[in-house]
Amino acid sequence: MDFPALLTSFGDTAWTVLAFVVALSVIVAVHEYGHYIVGRWSGIHAEVFSLGFGPRLWSRVDRRGTRWQIAAVPFGGYVKFLGDANAASAGADAGTMARLSPEEQRHTMHGAPLWARAATVFAGPAFNFILSIAVFSLTVFATGIATDRPEIAALKPLPVENGLQPGDRILAVAGIETPDYTALGKAADALPVSASVDYRVLRGGQEVTVTGPTLMPALVLSVLPKSAAMDAGLKEGDVILSMNGTPTPRFDDLQGIVKASGGKPIALSVWRAGEVFETSLSPRERPVTAEDGGLETGYQIGIAGSFMFDPATRRPGVVEALGLGAAQTWGVVDTTFRGISSMIAGRISTCNVSGPVGMAQATGAAASAGLSSFIWLVAALSTAIGLLNLFPIPVLDGGHLVFHAFEWATGRPPSDKFMNAAMAVGLTVVLALMIFGLTNDLFCR
Repeated sequence: MDFPALLTSFGDTAWTVLAFVVALSVIVAVHEYGHYIVGRWSGIHAEVFSLGFGPRLWSRVDRRGTRWQIAAVPFGGYVKFLGDANAASAGADAGTMARLSPEEQRHTMHGAPLWARAATVFAGPAFNFILSIAVFSLTVFATGIATDRPEIAALKPLPVENGLQPGDRILAVAGIETPDYTALGKAADALPVSASVDYRVLRGGQEVTVTGPTLMPALVLSVLPKSAAMDAGLKEGDVILSMNGTPTPRFDDLQGIVKASGGKPIALSVWRAGEVFETSLSPRERPVTAEDGGLETGYQIGIAGSFMFDPATRRPGVVEALGLGAAQTWGVVDTTFRGISSMIAGRISTCNVSGPVGMAQATGAAASAGLSSFIWLVAALSTAIGLLNLFPIPVLDGGHLVFHAFEWATGRPPSDKFMNAAMAVGLTVVLALMIFGLTNDLFCR
């Protein structure tokens, strides 16, 4: 038995599980706190706030009579309000409700006004979105955003000579004027297949012409979790010199070869910190953006590219940072809906639905990539979980909101018989989705 390999595998698994538990705990805690705090503001008393399920590991009761606890099974959490029959607030505890006076029943989830119940239910997903916006906004505020005019803050290490210098402002590339980053991106698309090009830059108040690398070389900016690139050992900062013996001076050259591969293995020659090594990978079927803006199945290796320099940045204002954070959150929502519609239309595979194992692997890989990657993934998952909870499925928050909408429209809540049947159906749907996702984790590549 290979004990060193076994220990390494165990360590990787433990790290993956730990990262997943931390990420899920943060997301669940924020979600449940939304229910708790808005319920409290609305006059609904919370008896228990639990992070996790099962036996209590730690607890304390605050001055309002709410028990805050950490339970043994760390995959979820709940808030149990006064009068609830269970942690899902799926029904009232008849015995408890009968013992309460009308004034006390007002402080239950079932005796509170409709507006208070609906607000309390909606607050969980809303707080998930707030967490995402806050994290994305703080990230933008901390790292800054590129200045309006292309200016070099630092040059990325590359295996070619570079006449550019930090502080240069790029005025033109291969004769194409580049007054802003939009023009710079168009210039990158228009450049010929070459490892180097001429730049006209403003340096020390004077215009000079120098030779430097192509704008977007085959440089690995980041590696996606569970990707062919990650399995092949590619890392941030690697430069792919060739694929199947064909030189790849530009990032676009990679995309063309990957698209034409049909998923067959590709041999890579890779430069890393002055050394060259060989590896191989097989592109995997993944959703790609189609010409109509939807998604379709294509081949990807799982890397992102960038300009060959780090741009000079400026610190955005609070309002601007919040706007950019909200835009990133909406981007996750939009991508989710496009993915669902594309799966329903059969344009992409249902293997793109991940279960708990896939989520754990992605979280572990993000944590291994660094704190910033891990925090970004937590924010993205928070948006996804908030959105999922708004789906109109009984036992989820969205299902409760549908029941509240029915009560608002008819003046009466759904019958207990209907609620019990709907909850059973909803629980079956949720369990089926979990099993489907787990099956994908185990059998989809």
